[in-house]
Amino acid sequence: MVLFFAIYIWKKGHYNVNIRKLTRKHMQMFFYKEADRAQCVGEDQMTFEEMIPEIEKAGINLYGMAFYRDGKIVEHRFQPAANCHNCYSVAKAFTMTAIGFLHDDGLIDVKKPVHHYMAELIPEDADPAWKLITVEQVMKHTIGFGEGFLDIDVEKVSEYPTKDYLSMVFHHKLTYLPGQQYQYSDAAYYLLSRLVSCVSGEKLDVFLNRRLFQPMDFQEVAWSHCPYDYPMGATGLYISATDMVKLGALYLEGGVWNGKRLLSKEWIRKAVGNEYELRNKTAAGLIGKGGMYGQQLLFNPEKNFAIAWHTHAHSEQIKFLIDFIDKELE
Repeated sequence: MVLFFAIYIWKKGHYNVNIRKLTRKHMQMFFYKEADRAQCVGEDQMTFEEMIPEIEKAGINLYGMAFYRDGKIVEHRFQPAANCHNCYSVAKAFTMTAIGFLHDDGLIDVKKPVHHYMAELIPEDADPAWKLITVEQVMKHTIGFGEGFLDIDVEKVSEYPTKDYLSMVFHHKLTYLPGQQYQYSDAAYYLLSRLVSCVSGEKLDVFLNRRLFQPMDFQEVAWSHCPYDYPMGATGLYISATDMVKLGALYLEGGVWNGKRLLSKEWIRKAVGNEYELRNKTAAGLIGKGGMYGQQLLFNPEKNFAIAWHTHAHSEQIKFLIDFIDKELE
């Protein structure tokens, strides 16, 4: 049976799953037809604590995982590791939330052009389309770029043409009309970091420390900065899994934390409904944001939980883990 199962998942491309450590439950998840699988899972779902040993058997290189439900957070460490790690692109969900606070304050309308809020920072020789590009288009990566750029996790910053990253954003060629083409780029969320500073008068990390990190009792947070000392916005947020899951909890609870409203219901609906970085991950209702090497922040309104983890794993392993949690976690 195990040999047959190994051949099966090899053909499906799940090369990095530890075959010898998988249980009968894992095999059922692969072989049952969708309807039968749902019935099997529904009859015998697991608590978070029961799920941990099963995840460990899969041999995924996880550091820590945090689970939230009904006001309580449970953390599990899979191996000795630092408390905080780079959550990579999960940082974008935090930057998007900063826009949400300013929206709730009546200081930002996402349908208005970024030019309306930071005209003095847009160079005169920038593409005229920048007078039309809206905040929402920046959040949804439909600025008009033809490729991604300003990714400090994979690019050599020493090779950038200037230390002025905002100038790089505004001078980058716009291949498409605003709103016409999706092109994921870290440049968009660096721009949002600078937008938050223009509107609030505070740098992104300082602003979020006051509006999010302190009210939600974050233990420690650090953010990579550009040469001009602004947080990157798109990546470089070093945070624990326990603190990371709190953002999922905030969206899960409709903007309320410990009985105090931090975000409006309107923003929660807008952010989730328009997929401002928080996207549907599975048909069964998992919503969230991922980062490089498999970092994840997820929440499920139907099952009433949020979960987050740090890892250094392959995409096939993360897909396996998300599917497993989606189907097995009660």
